[in-house]
Amino acid sequence: MTRNWHRFFTAERPLAVRRGRGPGDRSLIVVESDEGPRLTLWDAEHGTVRPLSEVTSGDLAQAVLTSDGGHVLSLHDDNGSEVGHVHTTRLDDGVSHDLTPDLPPYTLRGMDVAGRVDRAVITCAAEDGFSLWLLSTDGSAGPELLLRSGNEAWNGLISADARLACVDTTDHNPGVRRFAVTVVDTVTGAVLACLSDGPEGPVRGVRFSPVPGDDRVLVATERTGFARPCVWHPTRGTRVDIEASHLRGDLVPLDWSEDATRVLAVHVDGGIHRVMEADLESGELRPLDHPPGAYFEPDVADTHCHLWASHYGPGHTVRLLHQRFDSPLRVLNGDGPENLPGPEVFPRQDLDGVRCRSTAVRSADGTSLQLWWARPRGVEGPVPLVLHLHGGPNLVTVDRYDPAAQAWLDNGVAYASLNYRGSVTFGRRFREGFMPHIGDRELEDIEAAVRWLVAEGVADPGKVFITGASYGGFLSLLAVGRLPGLFAGALAHVPMADWLAGYEDMNPALRAACSSFFGARPQDDVERFVRASPITYVADVVAPVWINQGTHDTRTAPDQVRGYVEALRAAGGEVVVDWYSGGHETSGRAKALSEQSTMLGLVRAALRQQPWDQALL
Repeated sequence: MTRNWHRFFTAERPLAVRRGRGPGDRSLIVVESDEGPRLTLWDAEHGTVRPLSEVTSGDLAQAVLTSDGGHVLSLHDDNGSEVGHVHTTRLDDGVSHDLTPDLPPYTLRGMDVAGRVDRAVITCAAEDGFSLWLLSTDGSAGPELLLRSGNEAWNGLISADARLACVDTTDHNPGVRRFAVTVVDTVTGAVLACLSDGPEGPVRGVRFSPVPGDDRVLVATERTGFARPCVWHPTRGTRVDIEASHLRGDLVPLDWSEDATRVLAVHVDGGIHRVMEADLESGELRPLDHPPGAYFEPDVADTHCHLWASHYGPGHTVRLLHQRFDSPLRVLNGDGPENLPGPEVFPRQDLDGVRCRSTAVRSADGTSLQLWWARPRGVEGPVPLVLHLHGGPNLVTVDRYDPAAQAWLDNGVAYASLNYRGSVTFGRRFREGFMPHIGDRELEDIEAAVRWLVAEGVADPGKVFITGASYGGFLSLLAVGRLPGLFAGALAHVPMADWLAGYEDMNPALRAACSSFFGARPQDDVERFVRASPITYVADVVAPVWINQGTHDTRTAPDQVRGYVEALRAAGGEVVVDWYSGGHETSGRAKALSEQSTMLGLVRAALRQQPWDQALL
């Protein structure tokens, strides 16, 4: 085992590049620091890069530039609770101003800026439901309500000239997360059109045309069961679908060019990314030349649809945002020379990491699953292994840089990450395949992955550990309860341990999502929630459990974790809890490094058959 694994965490690295909607070519670069995300302003037109030391508060990981490039919009909450108000912060002096002072606190489910005027829309979830608001980004006018719904409504977008806005709604299909796109007039508030492909075919908004006066909206449809780009003209009632019938898997639209004649998309086949460009005038769909890796990462239940994504620069210039498990985010030029940021923003560091392989594994019913995995360098035989499960569940593990994975591998522990049923970019049937009996199909997938790793000689069968955050933390706890003996320990970050106890403490956006996953509320079918809850199985847990939980988490609330810990201890189980002051997300390199150090210590203790509570003394 090495002592230099810290290098994977301490290396300076960007987390996202988010191009501004306004004139010019400015981008916000979200950079990881020891304390949490910080912002850098990249002005590619003038070749300048400037750290935004004036902007220090708010959810900087989700921040956006205003159209004039002079302000940043971000959600200000209470210690990471994800419930608060959107503020505008001036870049010249850091002065912040609440744009919605009279609204009750809300969770943000969308934020988009008009490209040519000082307007933006935000999508909010609060106790009174979901709502779409029009904001003046300089604070010169109060917020205007454009739409309100008691059903899930996400991802509000605004046209370049701010005349139109749209939002993904479920009013046509209440209680089922299959969206339609509803367009409203921002002056009158009238609903102008709604694009739905019926109850089986969700439609999601991507972006209005960047050309002022062009009403078209780039959307993602699923008429075939897989994502495809579509350009919809809501005021004319016409659409152009990019069928790509020759492609297997999702073709995910990301952006369109400044003149709105081309669309950038990523073909995802079995989890492998291939960037493509569609010419709307000729109908040609061509693949771009690029190295293997990931080129976007979905984030379906947050302020933006993607954590980070490739996009267009000026004209038809393509900026490919690229990562791999062993390579942090960098910007590649997809179409001719351009002025890319220098090493002060994207440091060229050889971290000597290990690449992960992608393998298809069959679950119990024959469903094909994607598994990322790697052995430590120079190792051939079976070794201890950590199986990682992403959160969501409607998220996905892509081939992106992961310091935790590299730390495990650098310490002689094999690593794997499973895209279980519920993961996105594998089509609608796979994405919805975990519902409504939460946990059942996922456990089948987890067990299949472990059996394959053992059979292939990657994992030592008595030394497999399971870990994940949020829904991945939930599955980690559920697995040690319902699959006793399969794992040597569970390392659960911000997990849902008791769906019944946690339901009322969730923020309203999460309660709506929870009800759609279960197909019911707790009062409608309590047994369904009991069966899915790890607390139900504490008497069967034989492996040690570590839980890392935030005090201000409104997704997986603290009290339900406390109840699980008490129940597991009462049943004679071994459990250790680390509480931290904050919300659902780990913030900063220092904390991530500390958590990884703790987990390494616990795994080493388990391999020595030492109790975990003693290992942390």
